[in-house]
Amino acid sequence: MASTSPKRPSRIGLIWLGLSKVLGLACLVVLFALIGMICVDVVARYLFNSPLSGAYELTELLLATLIFMALPLTTQAREHIEVELLDGIANRGFRLLTLFASVGVTSIVFAVIAYQIWHHALRLQRFGQVTDSLEIPLYLIGFLGAASCLLSAVVIYLPRHIPNALDRSRD
Repeated sequence: MASTSPKRPSRIGLIWLGLSKVLGLACLVVLFALIGMICVDVVARYLFNSPLSGAYELTELLLATLIFMALPLTTQAREHIEVELLDGIANRGFRLLTLFASVGVTSIVFAVIAYQIWHHALRLQRFGQVTDSLEIPLYLIGFLGAASCLLSAVVIYLPRHIPNALDRSRD
């Protein structure tokens, strides 16, 4: 009787596992900070007639941060919105071809977006752009967005995508 041991994750898989845990925890912290700040702002505004200074700017920045940090997690889990137009008429080979094409195109689009955001963030940094009331540098969000898109362009190639997409298309 042969024992079947679970397959050990690759080094890249272990790196992604650790990174995804860090990103997930960071998303959780940002979300709780956003919720707490909004609660404090609402209570201060309506009970004490003294709104939290800069709450609008912080809400914008925290939402952008949350979206950018969750993007690689969403990409790797294949949780983006998909339109499956040809699944009913295609054979397995054609589904595999369209899967590889969509992964390739998605990766290229993420890389181009990362490049554009990076250059925009460099311009923001060069000109010293900051938020209006709190004077938080805007280039920080730009660099986070560029890194997030670049990471999304890479994690879409993790092996987990191919079996999941093929399994889903069989349903």
